[in-house]
Amino acid sequence: MRINTTDIQNAFGKYLSLVEKEDIIITKNGKSVAKLIRYNEPDCFLVYEESLKYQSTKRISYEEYMRLVDSSDQRYELIDGEIYLLASPSFTHQVVVNEISGHFYNYFKGKPCQSLTSPFDVRLFGYATKFEEDPNIVQPDVMVICDEDKVNEKNMYEGIPTLVVEVLAPSTKGKDMVKKLNLYMKSGVLEYWIVNLENKSILQYSFSQDKDIESLRSVNGDDTIQSIEFRGLEIVLRDIFNDI
Repeated sequence: MRINTTDIQNAFGKYLSLVEKEDIIITKNGKSVAKLIRYNEPDCFLVYEESLKYQSTKRISYEEYMRLVDSSDQRYELIDGEIYLLASPSFTHQVVVNEISGHFYNYFKGKPCQSLTSPFDVRLFGYATKFEEDPNIVQPDVMVICDEDKVNEKNMYEGIPTLVVEVLAPSTKGKDMVKKLNLYMKSGVLEYWIVNLENKSILQYSFSQDKDIESLRSVNGDDTIQSIEFRGLEIVLRDIFNDI
């Protein structure tokens, strides 16, 4: 359908209804100047960390994820085919991350394993046999790796962390406590700490070699968290939360 600019100005509502059935070409002085078309919801979108509502999306490919990452200065994670924008952490979040990473650094200094902090990409693939079959990319707040030989020629890590720590934010609870818990478990991570800033506690998961939950402990108050995988690695919770 072709209409002139005067018609669309006088009866915009009418043509807005008609566009459901066909495109409308808008003309001015006999020449086509614009096109009114029906709007279709995109079949994929980003799930932002700030949003508390998670909607269903199509599964995003690794190639689509990399195109987004290469064209943006933001940081993202890819989990189960969904893309998550990593918002800037709060001051309290970073204080706790620094405290835990400081204890880890002192413990692992001179040992075969070493601790690292975000931003650092970790490629996981769940129960699949290779990354291409189920590509997931996460950036844990703190991690311990014992397979430095899995750093490739491009200086990218392609191994499985032994221990992972995530510090919760109000907008990431669901992801860290469900999606990442499941991903870490089925990918071969052996120990997972979920740090809760609100009640100053830590959930400590231990996963079996068969990729199932082996134990779960809640540490709070004046307790000391003791690593299951690393003998002697322990932190008094007061030391973690004392400055917040």
